[in-house]
Amino acid sequence: MASLKIKVGDTVRVIAGKDKDREGKVLAVNAKEGKVLVEGVNMITKHQKPSMANQQGGIVNKEAPLSISNVALLHNGKVTKVGFRFEDDKKVRFAKATGEKID
Repeated sequence: MASLKIKVGDTVRVIAGKDKDREGKVLAVNAKEGKVLVEGVNMITKHQKPSMANQQGGIVNKEAPLSISNVALLHNGKVTKVGFRFEDDKKVRFAKATGEKID
């Protein structure tokens, strides 16, 4: 499988769906399913039974996963595609819009 272009901690903008144009930080990436969890985006209401961790139970708002194809990386406040290149025998990500190294 090819390496993913979005990583945990990246800031992304949603480019499709009900939360289009909202921005947030990536909390988790599921490479096998091609999903990302973005902070404050795609909120759902979940009914939880009382448990040892959550003794009260009740209705909880939480983020649901988005398809990785529905988000785009933000670099210096601009949406950009991500490319890979080798610098000093290390594979690094770079922003295709500016050519700058991301990490």
